[in-house]
Amino acid sequence: MNAHNLQTGPLLEVRNVKKAFGNVQALNGVSFAIGRASVVALLGDNGAGKSSLISLLNGLYTPDSGEIFWQGQAVRLSSPRIAAVLGIATVFQDLAMVDEMSIYRNMFLGREELVSRRIGPFYFMAHSYAKREASKAIAALGIKIKSTEAPVVVLSGGQRQSIAIARAVHFGGRLLVLDEPTSALSLRQTAQVLATVERTREKGASVLFISHNVRHAFQVADHFVVLSQGEVVRDVPREQADFDQISTMIMEGKAVER
Repeated sequence: MNAHNLQTGPLLEVRNVKKAFGNVQALNGVSFAIGRASVVALLGDNGAGKSSLISLLNGLYTPDSGEIFWQGQAVRLSSPRIAAVLGIATVFQDLAMVDEMSIYRNMFLGREELVSRRIGPFYFMAHSYAKREASKAIAALGIKIKSTEAPVVVLSGGQRQSIAIARAVHFGGRLLVLDEPTSALSLRQTAQVLATVERTREKGASVLFISHNVRHAFQVADHFVVLSQGEVVRDVPREQADFDQISTMIMEGKAVER
């Protein structure tokens, strides 16, 4: 497992970010960094500020104050498109997949022009090419499925999550923001997703693993950041992380900060 690699500077850094929604201070001076080819677990209970941070990183909202740096340069993530162009890919819990559509069609959903031929003013999907490209992207992360022609509805929750990750990596995701990626999955499906996260790191991408499940995070993370009531109460590399202390911090919040 890679160390929290900051040799050439962080891939992404959040500095003293604040965000309020009306009278609710969702984030209050949040700072942390994500190294290159690393997995950072962002942990916290409901209401800790995890969803607000996701919204800032994918460009849905901008901070009220503070800064976000990408490869050492201050950036304004003012739209999801800008975040995507930089290489920040968010995989939400709903995965944005169409159940009745084939796996390969879902891989290129919204990007059909990349696997289409133009004849006059019309585009026609090159299905054989799309299937090959989808198969390569999925196999690159060690994900095993019988056929990319199968509809998504036949996949397990773990397979769906893994394919959503493969899709993000295939389209240039250098930082994958995973929103509760193991929520409501069986033990076997969880193991599959965690293995996909590890292979994503091996391929050189970074992962922000957002969860309230400490046990799952400890299986893959290089670094741990604990949020409570919109503030960072713990920020430690794996070698300094204590499972019981982090678990208690998530449950009890700022009161147990050492």
